[in-house]
Amino acid sequence: MEDRKHFFFLNVGHFLDHLFMLIFATVAALVLAREWGLSYAELIPYATPGLVAFGLFSLPAGWLADRWSREGMMVVFFIGIGLAAIATGQAQNPVQIAAGLFVVGMFAAIYHPVGLAMIARGGKSMGFDIAVNGVWGNMGVGCAALLTGFLIDQTGWRTAFWLPGAISVVIGLAYLVSYRDRLPLKNAASASVAAPGAAAPSAASNAEWRAMLIRVTMIIFFTTAVSSMIFQGTTFALPKIFEERLVGIAGTATMVGWLAFIVFAVASFAQIVVGKMLDAHGPRTVFAVVAVIQIVFFMLMPALTNWTALAVALGFMLGTFGQIPINDYMIGKMAKSELRASIYGTRFVISFAVWAVVVPMIAWIHHTWGFDALFYILAAAALAILAAVVTLPRELPSAEPPAQPAAAE
Repeated sequence: MEDRKHFFFLNVGHFLDHLFMLIFATVAALVLAREWGLSYAELIPYATPGLVAFGLFSLPAGWLADRWSREGMMVVFFIGIGLAAIATGQAQNPVQIAAGLFVVGMFAAIYHPVGLAMIARGGKSMGFDIAVNGVWGNMGVGCAALLTGFLIDQTGWRTAFWLPGAISVVIGLAYLVSYRDRLPLKNAASASVAAPGAAAPSAASNAEWRAMLIRVTMIIFFTTAVSSMIFQGTTFALPKIFEERLVGIAGTATMVGWLAFIVFAVASFAQIVVGKMLDAHGPRTVFAVVAVIQIVFFMLMPALTNWTALAVALGFMLGTFGQIPINDYMIGKMAKSELRASIYGTRFVISFAVWAVVVPMIAWIHHTWGFDALFYILAAAALAILAAVVTLPRELPSAEPPAQPAAAE
């Protein structure tokens, strides 16, 4: 993006978005099971309302951004999610925390369709910009475990909600001051003007373009759903996996948080490599390589403990985080500017609907078979992604059908 200050605000927003959505995962695993007398499997379903809202409100958020103001929606995001997190930190029972997480998820749904629509505006470095933004999001994932674990040991779990909430409100006010002149205006990026004198596409080229567009769109939405299952299955469960598997090297909540943070932080930089490869080579080859990495490391993980488990967890998280920019890159290349936020909204409705299903699935699998079964399921999901991406074309279809050269006069 040309406006680097704005890019910084958007990156901070992505960081906070993922941090807020995963605070409860660590709180439930390390504190509430003991404090409220419920098992991990019993507590996890209370996160489902927030994940449902995270997906459900993505589409209206994108629609409003395209028709009102993307900057205005970002102000609503920062301030709204901050206040919702502060309120959630006051919960006294599981029902109250579920209600608070629902409101957090409602505001969290704004970020992805709106923020990505502002980042994915084309250019030679679009893949790299999306990847950098993805790293910030994944650092939020890692800091959720790190910050929450630290605050649990130092001050209690409630601070893990209200402190980031207060910071988000302050950032929202700073964003409002910085971009208040843009708020009443329709986004400049939402206007789409056809090039003057452009030739109309022929019926044949239009049919070929439409068929390819439909095929690639189906692949994007399929891989979005499956990769979302992998992402949520790993990021949500990792603190609990580490608590169980790393007993020889992680004896406190803070240590579990630190190790989860280190894995998330190191693995997140896979997106930088993927972003550069997308700009250079396109999505098909890159996506296939990432899927193979996931298959290998998920199959290696069952029964491992301590340092070996930590190393293999880093391997599958490299694949999990590496896949994040790929579908967003493809949508950014193919979507019309004036519809981009709405299309990202549709993409994230799919992602977060899957997330909402995966959370109770994790609880059920963990209770019934343990985490080894989860790793086999995730390996099968990565294999399904590989089967889909090998059918991608070498070059993505454009947002408009190709124009035919004008006949010579």
